[in-house]
Amino acid sequence: MTETTKETGTRLAKVLAQCGVASRRQAEVLIQSGRVMVNGKAATEVTTFVDLEKDSITVDRKPVDLPDRLRIWLYYKPPGVITTHRDPEGRPTVFEAAKAAGLPHVVSVGRLDLNSEGLIVLTNQGSFAHYAEAPKTAWKRCYRVRVFGDTLPVNQLLALKKGITIEGMYYDSIDVDFDPSEKGGRNTWLMVTLTEGKNREIRKVMNHLGLSVNRLIRLGYGPFLLDGLKPGVIQEVSGRKLKMLLPEG
Repeated sequence: MTETTKETGTRLAKVLAQCGVASRRQAEVLIQSGRVMVNGKAATEVTTFVDLEKDSITVDRKPVDLPDRLRIWLYYKPPGVITTHRDPEGRPTVFEAAKAAGLPHVVSVGRLDLNSEGLIVLTNQGSFAHYAEAPKTAWKRCYRVRVFGDTLPVNQLLALKKGITIEGMYYDSIDVDFDPSEKGGRNTWLMVTLTEGKNREIRKVMNHLGLSVNRLIRLGYGPFLLDGLKPGVIQEVSGRKLKMLLPEG
């Protein structure tokens, strides 16, 4: 997601964030304090633009390696795989799967808990992950959720669109659609869409309404969809498709 304008190149703070030097806001502070140099000269204006191919950048006189192009992979996380780099209990992790598939160092966009499955977006740029997760970006997360309960509290589920507070924690609008054709016994499949993605949000909200989640599959995150991907498979999004999905980039 290279930010280009009428000026030549990319904003310096954006480049520093993509390189993992600091967050974008912290990078602006570094620039204003005179700690960043471009081609041997202090760059003190946050509006400074750089040419990724031609300019030399240092922070505290240490060279900054310019970022690789944005790359994104889609991974169908099976249940039982944990979204962490290391697990003291020795359970399989998302990042072990990424390494086994030959991916470079990547970070995940959001998480899925141990028992959940479905789409995990992986990227080589931490700044993109921060952007995708940010509340102001407001990317929708879409899930197919199977719930178990004696009765289905339809009115309460529909009311979730207005938000709900549980034990002092506020959960923003949650959109729920029903699939009566998939109902079997006391199990019901729901389509759930939200933008916040707080820790175990769907499970906590459903439990509050007297329902237990016994299967949760993430189908989409922003413009990225599971779209027929099989459990355990990792697939890179082509550069051409990224330009279509991220036109601002």
